[in-house]
Amino acid sequence: MHSFARGIDQDIDAVTAAITLEHHNRRTEGVNTKTKLIKRQMYRRAGVALLHHRILLG
Repeated sequence: MHSFARGIDQDIDAVTAAITLEHHNRRTEGVNTKTKLIKRQMYRRAGVALLHHRILLG
């Protein structure tokens, strides 16, 4: 807990901006989540080429 609090103190400007500003990474996080889901579904089933193709189509 102490290291967590110290990390927040060291980057207080970023923490304040994250809480007060309306900007968000929702779309980026959604793309990352979808990519990871496809990767998990295709684990050991297909090669990199097919994975790349599915991500681009999705």
